Amino acid sequence: MPDVFDEVHRRCRAGEPVAVATVVATWRSAPQPPGATMAVAVDGTVTGSVSGGCVEADLYERSRRVLDTGAPELIHYGIGDDDAYAVGLTCGGVLDVFVERVDASALPEMEAVAAARRGGQPAAVVTCVAADAADPPGAVPTDPARRLGRRLVLTGQPPTTAPTTTPRPPIGSLGDDRLDDAARVDALGLLAAGHSGMLRYGYHGQRRGSGISLFVTAYATPPRMIVFGAIDFAAAVARIGAFLGYRVTVCDARPVFATARRFPEADEVVVRWPHHYLRTELDAGRADGRTVVCVLTHDPKFDVPLLEVALRHRLAYVGAMGSRRTHDERHKLLREAGLSAAQLARLASPIGLDLGGRTPEETAVSVAAQIVAARWGGSGRPLAALDGPVHPPG
Repeated sequence: MPDVFDEVHRRCRAGEPVAVATVVATWRSAPQPPGATMAVAVDGTVTGSVSGGCVEADLYERSRRVLDTGAPELIHYGIGDDDAYAVGLTCGGVLDVFVERVDASALPEMEAVAAARRGGQPAAVVTCVAADAADPPGAVPTDPARRLGRRLVLTGQPPTTAPTTTPRPPIGSLGDDRLDDAARVDALGLLAAGHSGMLRYGYHGQRRGSGISLFVTAYATPPRMIVFGAIDFAAAVARIGAFLGYRVTVCDARPVFATARRFPEADEVVVRWPHHYLRTELDAGRADGRTVVCVLTHDPKFDVPLLEVALRHRLAYVGAMGSRRTHDERHKLLREAGLSAAQLARLASPIGLDLGGRTPEETAVSVAAQIVAARWGGSGRPLAALDGPVHPPG
């Protein structure tokens, strides 16, 4: 529930219970991804959304019921259901939503997540959202109802090539030490990728895919966008990068141009030779597989050594501005530097999609569109020209 966490935390600290509804699984053209959350307070205030309006009215009433009873519910909404149109889910999607009452008893876990977020560290909350009604043959008897809503909270940097911190001991328990151990390992893997998702185990952590369903809510640090070249196009790219949720850095070797005043939307402005800066960030683990790099300098003395560093690593996106002639010359110099055809194929150059734009702002939109398409595997073609779901499963 990253989008509503602060509101839920605030109300719980004030002694007010809140019903929290979280999308835990989706199929087909579901309007929101796993992790989307809606919170309903005792006074009726609603924060967040799970479907863009499709099922909120029905979910609101169910959330009010969970507030009263305290019993969590896993709700299935599907277009094939008899009441699908009654609740408004007409987009063809299917989603499971877990609704739980969160109150002061959850404060230890919430305080741990809040502290991690304040410190810029990731955190994961693992919640039991479903348990089979009967024990599997030969299993130690358990009470599935007692498992529902139990949480395990993980904070600190997950393992990477160069971790800045180590994971701290988990807070809470899912009701079994072996289950806690299995969930901790897999949840840290999801957290390292910045993804929320479902995990399934036996009651005692067996990896057989049945018995216990756990949902991992990942509170990952924002992905980074590093813009090289302190030009007017960079200001527009930095602005749209911030809008998309990236932590934006602008870097240029020229101090007269690389100033915070020229780039107010950037989180930081760095005066340094571009390739030295990127190498430092990669070595320190501060640039990774979620990082996007936009090279807007179109000057070979900056571009070539910078792109040589960038393309030797598995970054989320590397794009470079310039004419086709500039692109061809860059490719030649990068091949001479020893880059392989596969590495060169990861370079988006000339940068952006063909939208016909001319201004820095229009160019920034084309760059952002290409970054989004690269992230989700989009074609960049008009939706009207395509078949299949408008909201493909993430």
